[in-house]
Amino acid sequence: MTTAANDNVLKFTTGFYATRSICDHDCIFRFEVVGRTDKTVTIRSRDGRETRRKVRISNGMEAIDPMGRFSMSPVLSADDRVQ
Repeated sequence: MTTAANDNVLKFTTGFYATRSICDHDCIFRFEVVGRTDKTVTIRSRDGRETRRKVRISNGMEAIDPMGRFSMSPVLSADDRVQ
């Protein structure tokens, strides 16, 4: 179901995304979005593993927890796309 509130949300598209570790600024997590549905994003990590993660809306953009949800876990947002 699409609502007017979700029309201006920045969404994941296929491509490469990266985010920094909360604990170590020099540690960068890179993932490739290889597919998506309305509620999930399929990502591939550098070791070739593919996983599906549920999408949530945060600060007007989609976000996922690529390594699962735990304290200090990285969060990948739709604006983290690598050009």
